[in-house]
Parts: sequence; C-alpha cells; structure tokens
Amino acid sequence: MTKHQTLLTSSEIGSIWTNFMYDSMSECILGYFLKDVKDEEIRPIVQLAYDNSAAHIEKLTSLFQREEIPTPTGFTSNDVNMNAPRMYTDTFMLTYINHMAKVGMLQYSGFISMSAREDVRNYFTDSLTDTVQLFEQSSKVLLSKGIFVRAPYIPYPTTKDFIDNKKYLSGLNPLSQKRPLNVVEISHLFMNIQTNLLGSKLALSFAQASAEEKIQKWMLKGRDISKKHIQIFTKTLLENDVQAPSPSDVAITDSTIPPFSDKLTMYHMSLLSAAGIGNYATAAAASQRSDLILNYNRFSLEIAQYTKDGADIVIEHGWLEQPPGTTDKKKLARNKETTD
Repeated sequence: MTKHQTLLTSSEIGSIWTNFMYDSMSECILGYFLKDVKDEEIRPIVQLAYDNSAAHIEKLTSLFQREEIPTPTGFTSNDVNMNAPRMYTDTFMLTYINHMAKVGMLQYSGFISMSAREDVRNYFTDSLTDTVQLFEQSSKVLLSKGIFVRAPYIPYPTTKDFIDNKKYLSGLNPLSQKRPLNVVEISHLFMNIQTNLLGSKLALSFAQASAEEKIQKWMLKGRDISKKHIQIFTKTLLENDVQAPSPSDVAITDSTIPPFSDKLTMYHMSLLSAAGIGNYATAAAASQRSDLILNYNRFSLEIAQYTKDGADIVIEHGWLEQPPGTTDKKKLARNKETTD
C-alpha cells in the first residue's frame, strides 16, 4: 500500500517561507562577521550561528524542492560585500547574536505550534534546540567577559500580598502619585530598552553605509524613534529608583562602505520593527499600570507607521518578495469571462 505524504498547510508553508527569508539574511550577515571577528572566544559563537543558518537554508531548500514549491529568492551573496571594511566590533557581533537568538527562540516556538506535519515539527524543534544552544553559549561568553547586561535588582519580597484597590491599575493622572513598578513591568521595560539600544545601533550603521538619501533618512528616523523610546522607558525606571540597564560596548566603526545591500538592511529593520511591535503588545498585556499600557500602545502605532513608510520604499525598488498566497478567484472568473 502506497503511503502518501500529507500536503503542507498554509501555516506550514508560511512558517518555512518566513524562516527561509530570515536565515538567508542571517547567513549573509554572519558570513560578513566571520571575516572580521578577532576575539578567540567570540569567533566560535559567530561560527556556530553561521553554521546553524547555513544548515537551515539547506534543509529548507530541500523541503521546498520535495514539495515542488518555488524556493524563495531571499538573500544571496549579491546582498553582502565581503570586501567591505570592518563595520562592527567583536562585542557588537556577540551582543547581536545573543539578541537575535532570543528572537529566534520566540519565532521557532511559534512555528512549532502552527505545524501539524511531523517532519516540519521535527525541523522546527531541531532548529529551536540549535537556537537555545546558541543563546546559552553566547550568554556564557557575555558573562565571562563581564558584558552581559543584567536586569535591575530589587530587594527580595518578604510577604505575599493581593491587590485590594483599583488604584493599583491607575497611572494616567499626572497630579496623582503613581504606584511603584512591579517586577513584571520592570522586566518588560528592561527588555524593551535593550532591544531598542541594539536597533538604534543597527539603524545608524545602515544609514552610515547607504548611498541613497531616502533610505538614510528612514534609517535615521528609526534610530531617533528608538532613542526616544529608550529615554521614556529609562525615565520610568529612574522615577521608581530602579537603575536602567547600562549597555556594553556595542560600537560601530566609521566605515561608510556598505557591507550589505539596501534590500537586506531594509528587510532587517522591518523585521526588528515587527518584533518590536510584538514585544510592546506583550508588555502592554502584562503591565497593570495604565500609563505603561498607553505608552506601549502609542509606541506600537508609531512603529507601525514607520514600518509602512519602509515598505513603501522597498516596493518602489521592487525588493519586497511576496509570500505564497491563495488564488484570486474573482480575478480568474473575470479573466474567463473576457476569453469566452
């Protein structure tokens, strides 16, 4: 009896397509990092991250071919200039990999939950394991070098308590004193400061290297948005006598020769923007002080508009690769009517 392979669902196709785009971008960036990294403790981390992305691309390409689905173009050697001078310090590379591993862990867990076919689930489970190991190893090196940025400390609680007043949820009235932040709110403020710090550095490096004025302005606008959000989140922590995180040396050089294509950098910033909106939505849902919720919601709208402006630029250049979609049945019917 012949055993037929179950067809991929729309969610599974969407997941492997998205993963291919992400890892093809990562392979370009990490290959460029490998060219320049000098620190003997950091180099193995960069190599591991590169090897993971290359292996994922190989497996995904094979899966697309078996299913007779067109393999996405994604990003190729044409999107990275290996002759470009060094743009990023070794510490930046390590911090970047650690942060993107966090993004990957969230992404892969989501892909697993949307997949039914066993081989697809196994692939994403293995990829999640790879990413967890990358996060663990990069974290160990950050810690050993004393540059792992820890969340703020607070005194240990001594009692259990329950909320007995609706004022606990307030915070919009500027004339009333806001209650102290709780640990859940602090953790999200800390995380969003960290992600914006990295995003602002990347945006600056992409603006610095781009030759197109419109893209330079869009990247610098992204940096300015990140800086503004960092300032507001930091102010919120300091008002509660909680020390804001101090970033490690994640510097970029003064090179203006682009290591990556504008197509890749625009995609990367859009990817980070989408992740930022997700982070803010999670933070808003987890926070209980109304002023925090309001900030996260209005910041999400600001990033959404920024992302839309970026998408307009990408479409103008013909860089936006379209995900697989369903057939437009109405269009088919109209075309049939005109040919009858």
